[in-house]
Amino acid sequence: MTTSDLIGSPTAPPAAYDDLRALFINCTLKPSPEPSHTESLAEISMTIMRENGVEVDVIRAVDHDIAPGVYPDMTDHGAASDEWPALFERVHTADILVVLTPIWLGEKSSVASRVVERLYGNSGQLNEHGQYAYYGRTGGALVTGNEDGAKHCAMNLLYSLQHLGYVIPPQADAAWLGEAGPGPSYSDEGSGGPENDFTNRNTTFMTWNLLHTARWLKDAGGFPVHGNQRSAWDAGCRFDAPNPEHR
Repeated sequence: MTTSDLIGSPTAPPAAYDDLRALFINCTLKPSPEPSHTESLAEISMTIMRENGVEVDVIRAVDHDIAPGVYPDMTDHGAASDEWPALFERVHTADILVVLTPIWLGEKSSVASRVVERLYGNSGQLNEHGQYAYYGRTGGALVTGNEDGAKHCAMNLLYSLQHLGYVIPPQADAAWLGEAGPGPSYSDEGSGGPENDFTNRNTTFMTWNLLHTARWLKDAGGFPVHGNQRSAWDAGCRFDAPNPEHR
């Protein structure tokens, strides 16, 4: 048996992915049609997915009127308008969610914070198995910037996604950082970004790990339901945990 027998052919994917849907939420501060360096990096991932039949959707969050808050529809809580409920329908139908952010002052963008808050607002809803809404879905993160903080931003985003119910595969993030301070950004001429082997490798690994995990979850019919059903807990089931009401 050779090494390739153990790990599989590097040119033949182990499964089909053409029934999967991926959503990339770009949290740049730049409204369209300004170019987004973070989305340029994400094109590596999106191209791999499209070439494998995945339906890829992109939302540039700053182009939409997303009200601040942590409820599914903020017009029910005083907001004059709110496009998030319509955007959430696109989140809800995606097997894979990738949040994209630039770095500002070492942190994810303010737009990314708002998107996470609104994702949180829907997280208490239940799926058809009585689990929280995002169970059975896969999450990742992509980051660009000209200052330190890529791993910090990815850590924050991936923690947030898993806390809301997303499954986070290994190597579920990638980033590109330019020289500190003013200078070329990722897709600027001479930046070296698109040619950076480290970033290209990590973005590719992230993409395939998202695809593999989403494939497993879809084939399994979602995340296993024992021990994590809110509906069953509310009905009195304690999944073998101590129940002080029935000593």
